[in-house]
Amino acid sequence: MTHILRDWYRRHFSDPQAVILALLLVTGFALVYAFGDMLAPVLAAIVIAYLLEGIVCALERRGIRRPLAVVLVFLAFVLALLFIALGIVPRLSIQLTQLVQHLPDMLAKGREMLLEIPQKYPGFVTDAQLGGIVDTIQSELARLGQRVLSYSVSSLVGIITVLVYLILVPILVFFFLKDKETLLAWVAHYLPEERALTRQVWQEVNEQIGNYVRGKVWEIIIVGSVTYVTFRLFGLQYAVLLATLVGFSVVVPYIGAAVVTVPVALVAFFQWGLGHEFAYVMLAYLVIQALDGNVLVPLLFSEVVNLHPVAIIVAILVFGGLWGFWGVFFAIPLATLVKAVLRAWPRQPEPASPAGQGSAAD
Repeated sequence: MTHILRDWYRRHFSDPQAVILALLLVTGFALVYAFGDMLAPVLAAIVIAYLLEGIVCALERRGIRRPLAVVLVFLAFVLALLFIALGIVPRLSIQLTQLVQHLPDMLAKGREMLLEIPQKYPGFVTDAQLGGIVDTIQSELARLGQRVLSYSVSSLVGIITVLVYLILVPILVFFFLKDKETLLAWVAHYLPEERALTRQVWQEVNEQIGNYVRGKVWEIIIVGSVTYVTFRLFGLQYAVLLATLVGFSVVVPYIGAAVVTVPVALVAFFQWGLGHEFAYVMLAYLVIQALDGNVLVPLLFSEVVNLHPVAIIVAILVFGGLWGFWGVFFAIPLATLVKAVLRAWPRQPEPASPAGQGSAAD
């Protein structure tokens, strides 16, 4: 057993570059896992600055000097942040409050429909079974109400945290963009000088991650906006809330679209029943999902490395379990990083069999 482990270690870690890359990866993952909550504003600012860096570079290619490009991009970012904080978030809060207020009426209507099932289909379910189902639903909703109440009591801390983020994150983003070269040089000063393999992997992954993250942000904006306009044209209630859910559902491939279909269908059903309006809204929603998967995604992610669906789902489960929303959002880039590392990892050839061993076996 020791001989097998020694041979495996010699094949995969005999190159010092591989050891350096492994140490950097393990240290980076450990720091994020251990201090992720504490450094959340810094990590969020790094992600945002990384996204905005592409726009800054595009302006530089058009002849605009970097200081001016940074100022223009930062001002656009602040305006977008103010629009979200003052325009979208209050409407989301209002519609969420309205949904909670109308939830008892929806539940009463659903309960009436359930009670009609034994009359329409006598042999399908009994009154006792239906009563047990209704009691279970009511108890679960009561627990949900208690959780919402406890969350609302502690919401003051959440509001303070959001305010701190709204102040700290833009400041950090500005300095990350303004002093990019200085900060990168400072970090590189503490890294090993012999890091050619690390540089090779980063150059391979950098374009993939940048394309994916920027494309995903555009996908969220486009899908959410088109969904909002569609729902408003049909007069569907809670259009802002549902469109936001649909927009962010693209973060989780395959699973997100299936999960968010449930609230869309329920709101449409309780508003119109199984009528023509319900059918039209659901048809339009399915068309949006189809266009997103077959037209928008190929356009936005044409240069992203293709991953098997099983690899994507495993990455979402693993990184989402480690880092929550950000882990889910970066699951595919992180999976791409893992794939690039495995592909570039130096390996020694298998040790040759001793001479004559093959003939002896024959």
